[in-house]
Amino acid sequence: MSESKLRGVIAAIATPVDERGTPDIARATKLARYLLDNGCDGLNVLGTTGEATSFSLDERKRVMSAYRDAGLPLDRMMVGTGAAAVSDAIALTQHAASLNFAGALVLPPFYYKDVPDDGLFAYVEAIVQASAQKPIPIYLYHFPQQSGLPWPVKLITRLLDAFGQRIVGLKNSSGDMAYAREAAAISKTFDVFPSTEAVLLEARAGAFAGCISATANLNADLCQRAWAKGDQTAIDQAVIIRKLFDGKPLVSGVKALLGHIHADPAWARVKPPLAPFSAADRASVVAGFDHVRGKRVA
Repeated sequence: MSESKLRGVIAAIATPVDERGTPDIARATKLARYLLDNGCDGLNVLGTTGEATSFSLDERKRVMSAYRDAGLPLDRMMVGTGAAAVSDAIALTQHAASLNFAGALVLPPFYYKDVPDDGLFAYVEAIVQASAQKPIPIYLYHFPQQSGLPWPVKLITRLLDAFGQRIVGLKNSSGDMAYAREAAAISKTFDVFPSTEAVLLEARAGAFAGCISATANLNADLCQRAWAKGDQTAIDQAVIIRKLFDGKPLVSGVKALLGHIHADPAWARVKPPLAPFSAADRASVVAGFDHVRGKRVA
């Protein structure tokens, strides 16, 4: 299995939903193409911003297949396959592998808390073994504020020792940059992606493989200028856009602003238990975005 080629600016792409609350495939694939054409090196499909855990197994598989059917470059995408039940995580990972996604992004099994490392090891081992026939690269998804479980650095080292090239990297959404740097230091071939574009200049210097950001749905061109050219003004503007969401619900906010950027109010729909962005928050974020950008970019 070749080393992962995912690098640079990766958007944690939002998943649109239709009036019935099911994934809106046409809008999903349209946004994916737009982002890849306008600054994203890759996409993280069905992550937290993509509301993956709010969709059924069949819905998640249907979204994955839709990206393939649309002719999108799956070698530039990782897809979230973590689940509370290891059998579901296996099914999703096998499906991702069958479609030739570049990687599977795996949350820890998030219902039971304070489980021992041996339990998390067994969860990953089951996924690795079940997907051995078509060995898709596995990225670990570290977001303990949401999942309630971390991927301890000691456990990551153990997984690398046991499964070698199958465990290729980590998305760090914890905000703990000391953890991110410690994880990145495990191995030169272990790719760490912090969840904020604020690290792009540091990543460009070699500290990380890039970033996987929710707000790259909104500012991918600025992120790419920072990543490719070291443009400090671009990264400052991108970070200002990200900070518009401080203290506000990020997923519904990203979707509300996507609706503004693309002149498509249907983007504001979210899947329960999330609730739509408030009108006041939307007005504030839209005003801040338009101030940074000067105009609508769609």
